[in-house]
Amino acid sequence: MRLVIRNAQIFDTAAMSFRGDGDIVVEDGRIVSVGGRAPSTADHTIDARGAFALPGLIDAHAHFRLTTMDFRALSQLSEVEFGIVMARLSRATLMRGFTTIRDPGGDVSGLIRAIAAGEAQGPRIFAAGLMISQTGGHGDMDGGPRAVPDCACEMRHDSFGIIADGADSVRKAARHNLRAGSDFLKLHVSGGVASPSDPLDSVQFTAGEIAAATQEAKNRHTYVAAHAYTPPSIRLAVENGVHTIEHGNLIDKETAALMASAGAVLVPTLVTYHAMEDMGAELGLPRANREKNKIVLEAGLRSLEIAKAAGVTMGFGTDLIGEAQTRQNREFAIRAEVLSAKEILTSMYVVNARLCRLEGKAGTIAEGAHGDIVLSRKNPLDDVRVLADWENTLSHVIQAGRVVRAP
Repeated sequence: MRLVIRNAQIFDTAAMSFRGDGDIVVEDGRIVSVGGRAPSTADHTIDARGAFALPGLIDAHAHFRLTTMDFRALSQLSEVEFGIVMARLSRATLMRGFTTIRDPGGDVSGLIRAIAAGEAQGPRIFAAGLMISQTGGHGDMDGGPRAVPDCACEMRHDSFGIIADGADSVRKAARHNLRAGSDFLKLHVSGGVASPSDPLDSVQFTAGEIAAATQEAKNRHTYVAAHAYTPPSIRLAVENGVHTIEHGNLIDKETAALMASAGAVLVPTLVTYHAMEDMGAELGLPRANREKNKIVLEAGLRSLEIAKAAGVTMGFGTDLIGEAQTRQNREFAIRAEVLSAKEILTSMYVVNARLCRLEGKAGTIAEGAHGDIVLSRKNPLDDVRVLADWENTLSHVIQAGRVVRAP
């Protein structure tokens, strides 16, 4: 199948600028020609005169398994209910222009298969599989009392994560995930907003436990991402081989300098804290969790300023839960308070493509790349906040050469 997009202003990711009017040809899901004039024959032609052609958007921190902010209801869902809601969230993500996401935790293997088989619509998913947490850590979502385990080697798991204590258990959990097909690994090394039993400033896992996971990831030629907010937890993770720090809202200058020197990547996710502030009470988020959320919400923009000043490489993530995922594109507007349009687009198209192991395939309109393209009525280099208003800004969403959204 051949798709031809004519007369577009074409985004050049390397230059962070738009080329003059030109054509784009996509055949069988891949871009085969960029610029110049395309052949006259095509299965589908779009006249994009006056529009701006960009690569499909990429979110480096999006969860499909977290289908609702009502965690009591979440714990009661059947796999059939999960599947129905996950498919709906996945399709909505694609309609907003996100053709690739990095999912850092939760079992989405069935969704990936359904998308590949054409039974569901959704973005390309680079997945961590089950998150790895210590007992009482950010990934330990079980409520109520539990029997004391007979030995440290005992592990619990659900469709979200694996509870592992001790280096050998973490290593076993890492190997299980990698055997199951995880593209990378995800650890929780600090307290979190949404979890019930851990203080926000708690440090989770030990150096030996983290190193066990990073060594297993290295052995499989991939990396570890770590949920972390505070300087002690970020330092512990980076010093023991973690490649990406997710969130990082409470980072300080010294820790940012350590990240920069180590080549670690920060993936901020600021929009989710705004959403929990606005929607949490109505959707049943407990008061204790909302109080933790206020702390990281207030620190969000400052974390961007600190990371930017230290030269930390930053990706683009959102971390929105269930009902709040409608706000995904608002991350552009929030970041624009601190970062330039080019800095934000570099985070999304260059850094995120690298984190998803899709350099040259996603985040670029170039020969050989996936035919993932969005057409914008407005130039985001003039004001990147236009991408927050996706319904009015994006006229077309194209995935692998197929038009999935059009006027």
